[in-house]
Amino acid sequence: MVTAKQLVGIKGSKVWTVTPHQTVYEAIRIMADKNIGSLLVMDGRKLAGIITERHYARNVVLKGKTSPDTLVGEIMDRCVACARPEQTVDHCMEIMTRRRVRHLPVLEKGRVIGVISIGDIVKSIIEEKSFIISELQNYISGEKSVH
Repeated sequence: MVTAKQLVGIKGSKVWTVTPHQTVYEAIRIMADKNIGSLLVMDGRKLAGIITERHYARNVVLKGKTSPDTLVGEIMDRCVACARPEQTVDHCMEIMTRRRVRHLPVLEKGRVIGVISIGDIVKSIIEEKSFIISELQNYISGEKSVH
């Protein structure tokens, strides 16, 4: 079973961030430019929160605020669901399902080493299931495994 750290290694450890003092407009601009749905909010080297498109829709648009006048710190989620490097993809999926989140920072010794998304999880699970199916088909047909 693939772990969170292995998944970060596969997808890459690049993490896009903002500070709590930046405007929501700046955060949304970064998300649009990078084609991503969330940003980690960092206070120095410390994870302070997360901001997603959902936070923007619910806490700016629906409340009649404006993104240039609202700070990230006002709408970010401070209680961030995170994964440890050794946790399996299945465990990460359980965390995401239970907490109803789509993005999961991976922390090693309190330091962010990457972020995994629900899409990364689904892709990993599909690849693993495809491998198992292939192995079973080879076993049934009497072919030797190439792995």
